Amino acid sequence: MLQDYSRFTLGQTISDEQRAFFNKYGFIHFKNFIKQETVDAIIKASEQVQQRWLENDVQKVNGVPIKFGKDIDGAAIVQRFAFINQHHPLLEEFSLDPRFQTLLSLVGPGARLGTHEKDGMVLNHYVNAAESSFTQMGWHTDGLRDIFHGSRLNPMLNVGIHLSTLKPENGGLRILPGTHEQSLYGMLFRKRYFLDNNADKNEVAIVPQAGDLTIHDGRLWHRVAQSSVIGEESRRRVIYIPIIAGKYAPKNENSPTALYQRFAGLVK
Repeated sequence: MLQDYSRFTLGQTISDEQRAFFNKYGFIHFKNFIKQETVDAIIKASEQVQQRWLENDVQKVNGVPIKFGKDIDGAAIVQRFAFINQHHPLLEEFSLDPRFQTLLSLVGPGARLGTHEKDGMVLNHYVNAAESSFTQMGWHTDGLRDIFHGSRLNPMLNVGIHLSTLKPENGGLRILPGTHEQSLYGMLFRKRYFLDNNADKNEVAIVPQAGDLTIHDGRLWHRVAQSSVIGEESRRRVIYIPIIAGKYAPKNENSPTALYQRFAGLVK
């Protein structure tokens, strides 16, 4: 069982060692992708977007429901931002970082950063407080969305930019390494989608420092574990951007809300 896995440094290309690790386990962890001052600037930008959305009662962006909750002091906050890159120039500029293009080779020809497709750049803000509505997420794969829409299972990777330094007790991403190579039956029925929050004896905890970048294959089983601590110490933020292939399918303000997204409490 994979435990204390290797961390890597992202260069101008994906090395053979990095590619072999990713192909075997379905995920990879790069250290120090962005500096702390960039992390701080992104968080500040998200707070500015949050203020505008709360003031204007924004409920959906491009058809994707926004998840609201309560902070540790009871104040209203946004806990899941969709397409946040389209709502702040700093975040749009960040999405153009050329190093993201280096990651596309993990999929191959035709791959692109999905900043205007699916849910765009997503920022999740977890906090374990009495009134929080977003503290964990059950086991799932990201590839189910394509199947739900009746389309073929296209290559998809999820790029995570971690804005918080975590310890295992802070919860966060848990993965089942190697499950990206499972059968379609295993992808559909290995676990109860979103309903199963139980730890798995084979799961691996992703424990990042603020500024790290991770990638996991969309077919990989994963969950978000609840923090075992409460209050300010439980706060964690992470950005996700999909790398996708297949037909270009951008969303706009007239895009419909997918049926599964109407159950906003379940969706990442």
